[in-house]
Amino acid sequence: MAGGRPLLASRNSSEISNERDLAEEDALLTGRPTKRRSDGRRSWSFWREVGLFVWAVVATAFVIVLAVVYQKSQDSKHSSPAPSGKRNLIFMVSDGMGPTSLSLTRSFMQFQNGAPWSEQLVIDQHLIGQSRTRSSSSLITDSAAGATAFSCATKSYNGAISVTPDHEPCGTVLEAAKKAGYMTGLVVTTRITDATPACFAAHVHQRGEEDRIAEQMVGDYPLGRMVDLMFGGGRCHFLPNSAEHSCRGDNKDVVELAKKNGFNYIGNRKAFDDLKGGSGLEFPMLGLFAETDIPYEIDRRNETDVYPSLHEMAEVALNALSEATRDSDKGFFLMIEGSRIDHAGHHNDPAAQVHEVLAYDKAMTSVLNFLKNDPTEGIMVSTSDHETGGLATARQLHVSYPEYVWFPAALANATHSAERLAAEYMGYFNNHPDTSARTAFVTASIEQGLGIFDHSEDEVSNIANDPASALYRYADMISRRSQSGWSTHGHSAADVNIYASDAQAAAPLVGNHENTEVGRFLKEYLGVDVDAVTSELKKKDKELKMLGEVGDGWMGKIPEEGQRLDGQTHLASYSGDFKKRGVEHGDACGCGH
Repeated sequence: MAGGRPLLASRNSSEISNERDLAEEDALLTGRPTKRRSDGRRSWSFWREVGLFVWAVVATAFVIVLAVVYQKSQDSKHSSPAPSGKRNLIFMVSDGMGPTSLSLTRSFMQFQNGAPWSEQLVIDQHLIGQSRTRSSSSLITDSAAGATAFSCATKSYNGAISVTPDHEPCGTVLEAAKKAGYMTGLVVTTRITDATPACFAAHVHQRGEEDRIAEQMVGDYPLGRMVDLMFGGGRCHFLPNSAEHSCRGDNKDVVELAKKNGFNYIGNRKAFDDLKGGSGLEFPMLGLFAETDIPYEIDRRNETDVYPSLHEMAEVALNALSEATRDSDKGFFLMIEGSRIDHAGHHNDPAAQVHEVLAYDKAMTSVLNFLKNDPTEGIMVSTSDHETGGLATARQLHVSYPEYVWFPAALANATHSAERLAAEYMGYFNNHPDTSARTAFVTASIEQGLGIFDHSEDEVSNIANDPASALYRYADMISRRSQSGWSTHGHSAADVNIYASDAQAAAPLVGNHENTEVGRFLKEYLGVDVDAVTSELKKKDKELKMLGEVGDGWMGKIPEEGQRLDGQTHLASYSGDFKKRGVEHGDACGCGH
């Protein structure tokens, strides 16, 4: 021992650190020198590694900070808008238009105009996202549930007009906008009482109650008058059943009711022209320009002296609403629907479809020009409630492997819709029993109306002998020759596109969204309280029930089980539907569903 301490006793860690011992052992094993110099100070390599470590920590922290900042910026970008000040909102609905409708129409436009393959439609240049369309009752929605998702920002069952699955009324963005001081309008090419426009200004349990919808839209319901301007068709639901061309089930004169509620009424092209582009319009305004639906654009374009076009109605409405709100601190909310794109899909008529989409594209151009020139901040948002027809720009005509072709030229030869040709033949059939005369009439309609000259005897005779099927047969003839494919006469579950005039202002709709998110954007952009309107409607509904209102109530009869698609059986199960045959619902054409 030396100094009273055993030779092999452990040394104090304060004298020689464990770190140095380990470093020295590591040096002996690896042949590398230690990081500490013989005088006890740290070597340069040690400090270099410390520096590298510190740099790595700082760099990692910097990357994390950047990631957090970026994520917050993205969250802010896609968060609900919070605009301030006066603003206008134009919501466009391309009823039944799916992505393939644009492919069909774009190729047709390029062919017709001799344009290059890179030429786009106006709408193509404003694509920002897609919408998922299912309803609360089915993976395939109808227009009523689809429009309720827009107007109330809530899912409901197929057939519901702004009522919830538990049969309660839900406030709409139009009603909330009116109560907040905005002016409001609806412009459509179908009946103004059809599902899409109805969902913004009426509440009924079943979409078929168009007589009741007409009454509500002119103010005969708990909230009173909510719409300042309505343009479209559907005059037959406003006329008493004692009047010619009425389709009402009672003798109520809703045009007179509208006038009592302050509406100015017009019902023809001359009166529309007298509005002088909107400067001569006095609010509130009800314009009904057709007994039912305004004709397809392919037919209407030859009848411009009878029916206004979609873009003409849109321009008058925009100019009039802009002037009416010029000195107001609130702007306006206007819904514009290209309604009959849907009908062309139901009819599987590609010639009618392309002209309806082109008319919608032209109306969108009018809207974009208005927003560009109007001094008030505004935005246009456009989407579809669903796709109709299961359209494909392809068709297999034979059992052999198909060629990769479809022919827009076949559509360019058509001058009339299948609907118009079928209606004309039905009128002829009823007054001409001679078979040869009927055959001659059908042959002429095929050649002159569809531009088809290679028709077969069977194609002619099938139409001549069965006028009830003529609409579908005419449409199928042109579909086959253009090789346009259809999977259904109903709707499909396809996602549909979302468009906007300003992608930044409509940032919450960029990407793929539920259709209810579109409705949420509408109310948040306007900054209106839809929930307050819902509460008011529910309160007044209870008051009316307490008063013992007779009949079915102001929202009409609640559909019985099986009359609407509100069960789980329609969501994902299968029950041998392929065995069903024939038309079960009494609507041979399926129009407007």
